Amino acid sequence: MEQFVHLQMHSEYSLLEGACRIHEVVSQASQFGMEALAITDHATMYGVIPFYKTCKKAGIKPILGVTVDVVDGDLADRIKGNEQARFPLVLLAETKEGYRNLMALVSDSQQQTVWGKPKVNIGLLKRYATGVIVISAGQEAEVQQHVMQRNFVQAGQLVAQYQQIFGKDNYYLGLQDQGLEEQRILNQRLLPFSEEYAVPLIVTNNVRYVSKQDASIHDVLLCIESGKAVTDQDRSRFPNDQFYLKSGEEMARLFPYAVKAMQNTMRIAERCQVELTFGNYILPEFPLPSHEQSASAYLRNLAISGLNERYEAPSDEAKQRLEYELTVIEQMGFCDYFLIVWDFMRFAHQQKIVTGPGRGSAAGSLVAYVLFITDIDPLKYKLLFERFLNPERISMPDIDIDFEVERRSEVIQYVTDKYGKERVAQIITFGTMAARAAIRDVGRALNYPGHLIDQIAKRIPNRASLQEAIRSITELKQLYEQDEQAQYLIDTARRVEGLPRHASTHAAGIVISKEPLTHYVPLQKGNEGVSLTQFSMEHLEEIGLLKMDFLGLRNLTILDQTLRFIHEHQQLEIDLKRIPDDDRNTFEMLSKGDTTGVFQLESAGMRNALKEVKPTSMEDIIAILALYRPGPMEIIPDYAAAKNGKKRVAYLHPDLEPILADTYGFIIYQEQIMQIASKMAGYTLGEADILRRAISKKKRETLEEQRQAFVNGCVVQGYDHRLADELYNLIVRFADYGFNRSHSAAYSQIAYQMAYLKANYPGEFMTALLSMSIGNAPKIAEYIEEARKMGIETQPPALNQSEVVFAIKQNAILFALSAIKNVGFQAIRMIVEERHEGGPFKDLIDFCSRVDLRMCNRRVIEALIQSGAMDELPGHRAEKLSVLDEAIEKGAAMKEDLTAGQTSLFDGENKGADSGQTLKFPQVPPFTPKECLNMERELLGVYVTGHPLDEFSSLLQRKEFLSEAELANCQDQSPVMMAGMVDEVKVITTRKGETMAFVSLEGRFAQIELVVFPSVYARFSSFLKRENLVIAQGRVDKKEEKAKVIAAKIWDLVSVSKERRKKSTNGLFIKVTETIEHSGKLVGLQQQLLKHQGTTPVYLYYETKKVTRKLQDRYHVQLNGKLLVELETIVGKGSIIVRE
Repeated sequence: MEQFVHLQMHSEYSLLEGACRIHEVVSQASQFGMEALAITDHATMYGVIPFYKTCKKAGIKPILGVTVDVVDGDLADRIKGNEQARFPLVLLAETKEGYRNLMALVSDSQQQTVWGKPKVNIGLLKRYATGVIVISAGQEAEVQQHVMQRNFVQAGQLVAQYQQIFGKDNYYLGLQDQGLEEQRILNQRLLPFSEEYAVPLIVTNNVRYVSKQDASIHDVLLCIESGKAVTDQDRSRFPNDQFYLKSGEEMARLFPYAVKAMQNTMRIAERCQVELTFGNYILPEFPLPSHEQSASAYLRNLAISGLNERYEAPSDEAKQRLEYELTVIEQMGFCDYFLIVWDFMRFAHQQKIVTGPGRGSAAGSLVAYVLFITDIDPLKYKLLFERFLNPERISMPDIDIDFEVERRSEVIQYVTDKYGKERVAQIITFGTMAARAAIRDVGRALNYPGHLIDQIAKRIPNRASLQEAIRSITELKQLYEQDEQAQYLIDTARRVEGLPRHASTHAAGIVISKEPLTHYVPLQKGNEGVSLTQFSMEHLEEIGLLKMDFLGLRNLTILDQTLRFIHEHQQLEIDLKRIPDDDRNTFEMLSKGDTTGVFQLESAGMRNALKEVKPTSMEDIIAILALYRPGPMEIIPDYAAAKNGKKRVAYLHPDLEPILADTYGFIIYQEQIMQIASKMAGYTLGEADILRRAISKKKRETLEEQRQAFVNGCVVQGYDHRLADELYNLIVRFADYGFNRSHSAAYSQIAYQMAYLKANYPGEFMTALLSMSIGNAPKIAEYIEEARKMGIETQPPALNQSEVVFAIKQNAILFALSAIKNVGFQAIRMIVEERHEGGPFKDLIDFCSRVDLRMCNRRVIEALIQSGAMDELPGHRAEKLSVLDEAIEKGAAMKEDLTAGQTSLFDGENKGADSGQTLKFPQVPPFTPKECLNMERELLGVYVTGHPLDEFSSLLQRKEFLSEAELANCQDQSPVMMAGMVDEVKVITTRKGETMAFVSLEGRFAQIELVVFPSVYARFSSFLKRENLVIAQGRVDKKEEKAKVIAAKIWDLVSVSKERRKKSTNGLFIKVTETIEHSGKLVGLQQQLLKHQGTTPVYLYYETKKVTRKLQDRYHVQLNGKLLVELETIVGKGSIIVRE
């Protein structure tokens, strides 16, 4: 066996430049009998930790390094393209100091490079030279290029410079031979050069992939990285398939003349002695005020003060619990941690940044509650501290914080400023090539037809691997077996599937260190001036760095905006901490499942659970949040029956009742398992937490060990052996179901607060919800419909009324100007500011003369006109569009005159005044109502003033019909019936020569994809014409990215509605009492009916005469929530019946 070590290897973490999966390359090296292996990814150290651990597990010595590009000049030089020469250099860490220097060097390279890929210069190399071994390897290296050109003197000068920087024994020249003639020439010149200049040689193979067969995969990765196809001639590529992990024997055969260079690889491997340590804690220190002696004393003072603030007269239980928690925190060394979290939470509260009540097990800490880190009382909600910090199992605390999404960055900036940019960073995450993405990336790289790529990608289920997809999707399997191109594409994609593709920022993670982070982790540029770690979260935790999650939660912003709207609209100040937790309106709404827009409670399945359980307390909401997950969902019917008195609540032993009474005898929470073990088997809560963790792993030997200990404990406590066995079986059964009660209790608080606001301040709540949905047209459509059902009208955008975001005025919601497509947020903000300052816009010229036409250009004004936002200005939409260019010209001229001081002697006097300029509208016909609706749909993303389906609402409100939102929550193959307007029909011919179609239906809220197979198409194709209104019956298909409906039958909606009206006497029935009949209120009733004209017949039942009369067709109505609310205000509750 030849003694050789590969000292130049690019792993999968040389993103899209290396194809060596770490576990595969280490395994191959192990099979070759190699004693060591290096990782030298390009410009980053992403893969160092997984590589190190994999090598150690395989019994191979890991050598940690990096490949850098050396340039001559400043890293801030903005030199484009290939104008600046770059020369690769391989750097290996010989010592722990060298490893730290590499991390610092890579960090500076990443953060100081202004243009192009990261690079280094001689200055950086000098700064971080200690403990580093350098290899100038390959014909691209600077010394090798000089040698190849016979510039031996210059090459010698470079060698001398590097030897001076790194030390004579730390600089090597690399020989390579991948079968290229120029390499052989270079190698023959390097041999005498190395002798003359006394520089040692080594051998490398610039490994880019594991085996020779992987060369084509590496080539595909290069194409993905560059956006090129393998067929393109003008792209970077490797010359052959020789850049793989060769055995020592293969390398020896290539270099029989360089035995010493081969041996030098072993010598370098022996010299590299870097050992990484895992499992230690590297905790930061909180900067104490000058008068405080220690972190523990300061924390104790703050906690005692907070206890008295939280509780008017703290109970003995609270005092004892606080003392116990403080003692545990002190013993575990986490006082600084709590102070750091307390400090940035204090900052958030001072800045009025909305924070969540808590998240995860941290809500079980009384210390966190009295420090105002969390906002849910652990004593009131029976939450356990040991679920958060267990004194019998030392682990890092984990306090995750929710902030309102728009202001999260302010808290991160505060932490960065306080502890220093060099000690705070956000955490990297790697986007990997999932199955669909791999198909699309590889398909483009292979230059395959788009329809084939789509055909495969769209058939891959969510979160399925390619192997799983081929096994489970019949059509995909057939395509793979019958189409050679499809087979090659899928096989190639499988070989890149799971490889890291790009780096991005973790949604929440922040790391804080006691010393500069580059002592432990390399950094790179992040967002908003905050650095980004090059190690992912799990590896940061392994090396002991403190991680915190700063999460942005949009629902907190919705709560804050709702409170602001309530204050602006009703002049009320609502304190969510003081709202009643037993509000009748809230629980009535929850019991009906009317939870659209309510945090954690708005899915179709959750609504069904709410209707079944009919919650009447916070405990019920906590339980539902815990139960609504795969597995425990099956308990919901029994829980609901027990809760509503339909099923007897039973306990294995009376001592279990205090623990399980709130959940009607069911074990729902992990904390209940801990309490049972403590009460019945005499465990401490710390021991009980270890039991809970052990049981949840479901290992047979562990289960039996724990059974013996639990049963023995119960017997010692005086319980029967048989009961103990039964109880243990019960715990094991529910261990999979058990949910973290602390987390459920914290999130139930946000859910309840949102539900409370929706139930009691619906207009303001829906306005906030809509404002947070700008940019998401389907959600806006869904929420507008929800508001309509609640009797809240959404008015179309109006230039002189609407605001930047959605607003509420006189119990109606005003559509947001910024939600209009093609306008841009900045332009709208400028328009609204001008309107507030100068008064309403009077006409088109007035508008054009007062806004900045560079920002508010023709495209913006066109969108405002077509969307109806300018309907209040003179002229209909077609007229305004026809004179738009003239208006812009005149407005610009007026602005110029004003700037030059020709219009007014007094600055600002003309604001909002008559311009003196007029527009003469040409004779153009107005747009039809249908055209206006289409423009509205195009520019607002939704129908606001009407919808083609509106006149059929009484039919479509029947329970057989599903909305688009409900479709998304259906199970695969569920029967469905839907209605919509035909938007697009794509007719294709199958392989058998039959005709079928893919149809896009425009529903109320979103597009519905309808698949019409040949047999169905043959029967119903006449209905599938653009803008036809249809009903489709079929089954849900959820195999692809988006749920589709496989049509079985199709009807013409207009015909069905007419037929139904002929046969039906259904309609709206209104009871007219004697009081109403003689009060004059019938006039108001008549006005409301005319205001909501539609197709549903109206019947008046005169109570005194006991006579029912059908009103004329002109009084037929369009049923909606607002109409029913208004009618009830006239005739009273209980006097309205809708029969369908």
